[in-house]
Amino acid sequence: MMRTANPALNAKTFDVANEGAGVMTIQGTVSRTAMLLALLFAATMLTWNPVNPQSGSSWIMIGAIAGFVVALITIFNKKAAPVTAPLYAVCEGVMLGGISSVFERMYPGIVMQAVLLTFGTLGALLLAYTSRLIRVTENLKLGIVAATGGIALFYLVSWILSLFHVNVSIISSSSPAGIIFSAVIVVVAALNLVLDFDFIEQGAEQGAPKYMEWYAAFGLIVTLVWLYMEILRLLSKLQSRK
Repeated sequence: MMRTANPALNAKTFDVANEGAGVMTIQGTVSRTAMLLALLFAATMLTWNPVNPQSGSSWIMIGAIAGFVVALITIFNKKAAPVTAPLYAVCEGVMLGGISSVFERMYPGIVMQAVLLTFGTLGALLLAYTSRLIRVTENLKLGIVAATGGIALFYLVSWILSLFHVNVSIISSSSPAGIIFSAVIVVVAALNLVLDFDFIEQGAEQGAPKYMEWYAAFGLIVTLVWLYMEILRLLSKLQSRK
């Protein structure tokens, strides 16, 4: 049984009828992912302004909300992925440009470090997966899914508490506990990439419809954005201690 912690890629993702419009391939998914990354980077440049990060502060919320709405539409209507996946990449790019500008203003050079670490992690895990150094067993899947669900629940509870002016300091704290907390989340986010690789491979083997290439690429972008954000948070905590 296929299992992934990514909400965009779940056990029923490929449970769709092939309508004769071609089948999903790994190469096709790679191409779609590259297209989405290009759109994401282009959109990032629209709000990238580390000299005056406040100028794009309103775009952070707009991009986040729009991205969330588009993601939900994509998850519940997979056939729309060829249209909604590019829209999602643009929305996330707009958001990331604004957020990255704020961090870059505070800690010069941190964004490039986060980008390199994100793609370095992607490349290393992809190599480990394709060479079968990492074997995706059911126990591994279950552990990653459980850990990701726990993190999501923790963030949700923290957000609800913040509405009542209760601050869960470990999320933003640069204390040793706060750094360990962020490091653990980075590891879990990275391991989700392995589940995504495995899921995409199985989808291609099962001959999913062609439009699922866009949907699978969308799911991978979801994980990469999460990983980048968590790496950025971890780096900021480390640099604040210097």
